[in-house]
Amino acid sequence: MAVTIRDVARQAQVSVSTVSRALSAPGLVKETTRQRVLDVVAGLGYQPNRAARSLITGRTGNLGIVVPDLENPFYPAVLRGVQARAGEAGTSVFFCDSREGPETEAELVRTMAAQVDGVVLCSPLQSDEVIAELADLTPLVLINRTVPGVSSVLMDSGSGMDQLITHLESLGHKDYVYLGGPATAWSHKRRLQGLRDRAPMLGPFEPNFTGGLTAAQEALKTGATAFIAYNDLMALGVLSHLAAHNVKVPGQISVTGFDNIIYAAMCSPALTTVAMPTEEAGKVAVDLLAARLDGTQPESRELPTKLVIRASTQKHPMLS
Repeated sequence: MAVTIRDVARQAQVSVSTVSRALSAPGLVKETTRQRVLDVVAGLGYQPNRAARSLITGRTGNLGIVVPDLENPFYPAVLRGVQARAGEAGTSVFFCDSREGPETEAELVRTMAAQVDGVVLCSPLQSDEVIAELADLTPLVLINRTVPGVSSVLMDSGSGMDQLITHLESLGHKDYVYLGGPATAWSHKRRLQGLRDRAPMLGPFEPNFTGGLTAAQEALKTGATAFIAYNDLMALGVLSHLAAHNVKVPGQISVTGFDNIIYAAMCSPALTTVAMPTEEAGKVAVDLLAARLDGTQPESRELPTKLVIRASTQKHPMLS
């Protein structure tokens, strides 16, 4: 005889509805209860019948995620979190790359709306009005963006910037510049809030390696002793340009970034950066989406960031 959800509920000593929530909306179940259910599921070898569940609930058992650039290691890290949490609930994930195109982003959501139960939009590029329209088509959760009436997961870029500046100033740097990212990006705006007019901003620049090459050229003209790049990809471009022009890092100029992508620890010198809780953000986004599907009101959660100090920053010789 096949193991049923009632068998799981009986052995876990919970209701059938609790088992269902533990598998499809883990954010709505106490962690101890959810783990007990998962242990029983694993022990009994229970396999939820997706087709039957779809007929009962009217849901597809699928969710979608749209990112602006899969070549940026920041976004696959978010996707890992989405897949991990969705996998715990037996949910499949469709993912798409909008290639930094706002129109493409909106069209992808419209296309997926009939095939998924909801969509996670990562760092969306559309206007608030368009996002609100998309939220009428399918439940949405935003990552690193806020729109009234739509759930969101935020990473505290403002605090990250404050941590970076405190670090640089502790090393004696007074002349530092921020190499800005896309002017419309929510993360860029939050970094500016953390900057609080304590340093000039250059840019905006493209949030990639090539953008970093261009930004470094401009930053060198300022005489600053430290450069704060919008993200790690840009910082890698900055490091490359400085090395090509025999500017020593951190001996002559300290360089920092944001995101803590895998390459930040692998470059030379290793990059001081702000670690973003990317994988955790993906997991929380799935929890918020499950909550929306169960009829809860939209909500926002902000996750903390952490400064990771590496070899690309030190006290400038002229500041000794």
